Amino acid sequence: MSEQTSATSTQYLSFILAGEEYALGILQVKEIIEYDTVTRIPGAPVWVRGVFNLRGSVVPVVDVAVKLGMPPATLTRWSCIVVVEVKLGGERLVLGLLADAIGQVMELAPGEVVPPPAFGAPVHVDYLVGMGRPGGGKKFVLLMDIDKVLSSQEVLVASTLRTQAETPIQKEP
Repeated sequence: MSEQTSATSTQYLSFILAGEEYALGILQVKEIIEYDTVTRIPGAPVWVRGVFNLRGSVVPVVDVAVKLGMPPATLTRWSCIVVVEVKLGGERLVLGLLADAIGQVMELAPGEVVPPPAFGAPVHVDYLVGMGRPGGGKKFVLLMDIDKVLSSQEVLVASTLRTQAETPIQKEP
């Protein structure tokens, strides 16, 4: 199993996408940034909002809502970027995830996490590590495995956009 499921409780950072609460293992989250200047990259996939400058590094921003088949996120004063690390082969790459708002840091005991339901072929829930029920309540929080939300090929595309944005434009003589 992953680092999110152990014999002890695990902390998660929750965030809102299209009115639903999702969460990532706190160890996957590097920081939370207020949504500010994101530069669009021509030719980028629709799920890539663009790139932003994080202390001198170019970081791609993924609109997770679009990636999961929902309408694009609408920017509000609560919109933010959750900076995470994803795996690509043996390498870790930094990406920003666009969220409608940040929820809370929650601690879930193993008994408060259940496996995602099996819906059959048309519905893919393989990006979920489980569904949390904070405090044993009725409402579920969808626990994401960020390494499975984007395929290796998609992470490579986002990484390529970062490289393109870092490359200075050559002027012709």
